[in-house]
Amino acid sequence: MDGLIGAPVRRTEDLRLLTGRAQFVDDVGLPRMLEAAVLRCPLPHALITRIDTRAAGRVATVLTGAEVKAAVVAPQPVVWRNAPDMRLTESYPLAVDRVRYPGQGVAVVAAESRAAAEDALELVEVEYEELPAVSTLEEALAEGAPRLYDDWPDNVCARTTVAAGDVDAAFAEADVVLAESFRFARQMGTPLETRGVVASWDPFTGKLDVWLATQAPNFAREMLGEVLGLPVAKIRVRTPDVGGGFGNKFDFYGEEVLAALLSRRTGRPVKLIEDRVESFVANAHSREQKIDVEYAAKADGTITGVRGTVHGVLGGELGSIAFGPCYITAACLTGPYAIPAVRMDVVAVVTNRTPYGSYRGWGLPKANFVQERMVELLAARLGLDAHAVRRRNFVPPEAFPYQSPVFVYDSGRYADCLDLCLEAVRKAGWAERVAEARARGTAAGIGYSFHNEITAFGPTRIVNLSGLLHSGFDEEIVKVDATGHVIVHTGQSAMGQGIHTALAQIAGHALGVPLDHVTVVSGDTDSCPYTGYGTGASRAAAVGGAAVLTAATRLKAKVLRIAANLLEASPDDLVVEDGRIFVAGVPHRSVGMAEVGDAAYRRLEGRLPEDELPTLSEREVYDPVNIATAFGCTAVLAEVDPETGVVTLLDYLIAHDCGTVINPLIVDGQLHGGAAQAIGGALYEELSYGDGGRMLTRTFRDYLIPSATEIPPFTLAHMTTPADHIPGGFKGMGEAGVIGGGAAIAHAVEDALRDYGVKITALPITPPRLLAAIKQASAR
Repeated sequence: MDGLIGAPVRRTEDLRLLTGRAQFVDDVGLPRMLEAAVLRCPLPHALITRIDTRAAGRVATVLTGAEVKAAVVAPQPVVWRNAPDMRLTESYPLAVDRVRYPGQGVAVVAAESRAAAEDALELVEVEYEELPAVSTLEEALAEGAPRLYDDWPDNVCARTTVAAGDVDAAFAEADVVLAESFRFARQMGTPLETRGVVASWDPFTGKLDVWLATQAPNFAREMLGEVLGLPVAKIRVRTPDVGGGFGNKFDFYGEEVLAALLSRRTGRPVKLIEDRVESFVANAHSREQKIDVEYAAKADGTITGVRGTVHGVLGGELGSIAFGPCYITAACLTGPYAIPAVRMDVVAVVTNRTPYGSYRGWGLPKANFVQERMVELLAARLGLDAHAVRRRNFVPPEAFPYQSPVFVYDSGRYADCLDLCLEAVRKAGWAERVAEARARGTAAGIGYSFHNEITAFGPTRIVNLSGLLHSGFDEEIVKVDATGHVIVHTGQSAMGQGIHTALAQIAGHALGVPLDHVTVVSGDTDSCPYTGYGTGASRAAAVGGAAVLTAATRLKAKVLRIAANLLEASPDDLVVEDGRIFVAGVPHRSVGMAEVGDAAYRRLEGRLPEDELPTLSEREVYDPVNIATAFGCTAVLAEVDPETGVVTLLDYLIAHDCGTVINPLIVDGQLHGGAAQAIGGALYEELSYGDGGRMLTRTFRDYLIPSATEIPPFTLAHMTTPADHIPGGFKGMGEAGVIGGGAAIAHAVEDALRDYGVKITALPITPPRLLAAIKQASAR
């Protein structure tokens, strides 16, 4: 497409953000507003034997778990139910009688300031009877293990299976069977802005106004209504600027409910902002899994079957997405490969840890790590080139749409993308750099990982069948006002990813107006349309953009009809360019978009055709018939110091295809950001628990995230395979950068240490772990 779609324009949001004119939830200040703080239990597992709030109640408003439970009409919602017989934990915003993870809230206080609220927390007296904790997967599954829920027979909340084809036959007929076990540490997203909410419950109208840092305002409104027993018409959720989400701010947390209940109790607005220390226990944790897998293959490298088990290490309660990421890991374990027989069991296990939730990529980074590690290990076993094994097993272009074990992949040119990556690496001279490093006695290597990505999430009826108790469609409204400027109303959330710019480019492109004539409005459930699943799952630009494109295209047809009346011409003879409509080949016969707007809103007589209704507005509800499959290949150049176990990344390259690119600058930025998080997960980030299950990681001194000094240069190469079933051909790419990084880094480390025979099967690859692996390999 020509025009604004595909143009590398600067983000329209940036000037406001970079000049300090943004407003985040902590900037919201209301008259008579109170501030709240949560008292959190440090123990992983305990009974609450006594809680005395009388002293605190004399200086502040206090709520306990029992009071919160009595004030709500439903427990915290669990909207992902991937197993029909899964056990629910029936949790509430505060612990009622029993604490099941360190950091769980037991009381909340509202006072005149945050400092006063924290002082009041010190007056709350709580006595606990500490219970045995199960902090690890092995402890939770051990025979006779302490149970988190007395009425459960064990600590397993759900079992389900992803299956396709004849697995038993595949393994019986295999030339080689390869087995391996993989571990992934517990991690979390760390947005610059912590979570926060301001709630104001009007005692006279019964209306609840909420300012919330969320990726999904409509979803949050629905969940608040469900828990509090309010019709959604009585709830208004406003989303100010969001300082990063990464999935953490998609989930629905108890703090939103606490702020609302405190506001109802006091008759005053209440602000509750999570501080950085408590974010390590109160924010959703993610990633932690143990995956045991076997591959069946022929001697030529054809993979014929996969079987195994994904163990999801959940927390003490179910979050709103339950074990959804663990299910997605199993569902996507075949990745871009045409493997005919699959049986992956999923076992979701509760432990005395913070609840499991969303983080960029959901289950895809783990699935990709396993799939790409197994391809490399299989190639080594058979004495084949790993890329040859990839090519042999890729879903070929003629096989699309391709039915994987769960999802239907719409399109792909995987071999072409691999070639694009390999050629970029060749041109960059990486092989020569490795040879030079090794000549100096430095261990250096190159690693690769090929991934595909589930994007444009939203076929509502399909995801409902798979266990999601929520919709995935998108509603967008596009208007032209009386001055000829364009307004897009969206339910998507802006959280630094440039969605306002992307939607403005699509609307401006379709209507033929300059970008600075388009305004995107979001962040208010009273004025913006409904977005079923919110901004996540790489869907905002693909699903929301498709809706904007369709609405704007219909709106353009009306604009042309009105302009044709003004020009006494046929709409078929008109052309729109840079906000003006003119007769093709006769540019002096033209009208501006402002004149069309005036005719549609103000001076209608003789200007608006008799059969046209006033105003210029179109609404589109788009529910895709299928997901869209983006894909890419990541390459990493690394050096390793065998004496210290320190890994240094020298260069990083991603070849990628996300269909029609709306804005290459935004696409590149998203890939860069995802790759940075992949590096963190591969080498640094880990939430640790000590003996007895107590949380050890409480600050950034303990939880290491990569800084600018650890991030290598990024190089990107693009190709385009449009999604035929999505208007505009858009595919998502918000999670692409994070998916393939872990496996590529692991392969680069192994390649650098090939003289030692090191095998990487766990993330992150910390220096102590790598030194232990070198020692173990050297002892063989």
